[in-house]
Amino acid sequence: MKYTQLGRTGLKVSRLVLGTMNFGPQTDEADSHAIMDAALDAGINYFDTANVYGWGENKGRTEEIIGNWFAKGGERRDKVVLATKVYGNMAADGDAWPNHDKLSALNIRRAVDASLKRLQTDYIDVYQFHHIDRSTPFEEIWQAIDVLVQQGKILYVGSSNFPGYKIAQANEIAAKRGGTIGLVSEQCLYNLAERRAEMEVIPAAQEYGLGVIPWSPLHGGLLGGVIRKEVEGGRRASGRAADSLANTAIRAQIQSYEDLLDKHGVEPGEAALAWLLTRPGVTGPIVGPRTAEQLDSALRAVELELPEDLLTGLDEIFPGPGPSPEAFAW
Repeated sequence: MKYTQLGRTGLKVSRLVLGTMNFGPQTDEADSHAIMDAALDAGINYFDTANVYGWGENKGRTEEIIGNWFAKGGERRDKVVLATKVYGNMAADGDAWPNHDKLSALNIRRAVDASLKRLQTDYIDVYQFHHIDRSTPFEEIWQAIDVLVQQGKILYVGSSNFPGYKIAQANEIAAKRGGTIGLVSEQCLYNLAERRAEMEVIPAAQEYGLGVIPWSPLHGGLLGGVIRKEVEGGRRASGRAADSLANTAIRAQIQSYEDLLDKHGVEPGEAALAWLLTRPGVTGPIVGPRTAEQLDSALRAVELELPEDLLTGLDEIFPGPGPSPEAFAW
């Protein structure tokens, strides 16, 4: 496994991030524990979750599965850089009581204590804001975070799904307060098929020293060889991938992508991950394996070197938006 610093911090993290969103809803506890063991054995030390994972009436279940894994001992907790998130409504029926969601100081305090209990740990390495809160000023948010840092309950703070201007606003206010490190990471939707983050989010993250953690690196399976799987195994796409392939232009684009990778003898899913690892500002993409085999495929991507002509071909098939503001101003 290869490692890098998380943004401007001294924290060393693996170039792949283990996403746990499937633990509980799609992968049972025993298999989830086996995947975490395999990830740790392979050198993946950065695990990502969220308080809402498990979904519906099972919100919090994913954190519980991770907590039970930590409880097995074997230095599991000490070896893991643990990231979770706050913002979502934790009510099982979706009807949150006032102040039981978003980023008020009250909910942050309540949510971190609940996550610590489920995770069976006394601290969280990276506590992430899952979404912007348009109603809560950053002065209040940072005051709440400062208390948690002083209490030793969290070490670093990251954002997720923030626009570039909110990254800037958050860190400028943190700097004015003094003594607050501010955001150190941004977790955003970013992959070959969805490159809008290159216009504002990633430049803002680089300017303020945030590590970029792309989620959905295969764009819901669209970049994982979906057309080949249809042809060879009769396995039809579902969800976001199926919706995208219904568009004839997108289907032709994905066919060109798969044809290019066939020419180079590279697996589509591994190429999509390897491409992200070449991108400026990217710490490591989140991989969310449902099985051990899917984890093995992701691990191969770390060692995969994409030749220049392949990188050029990928840019031709999936052109980025270009630099800001030139991309839209000139």
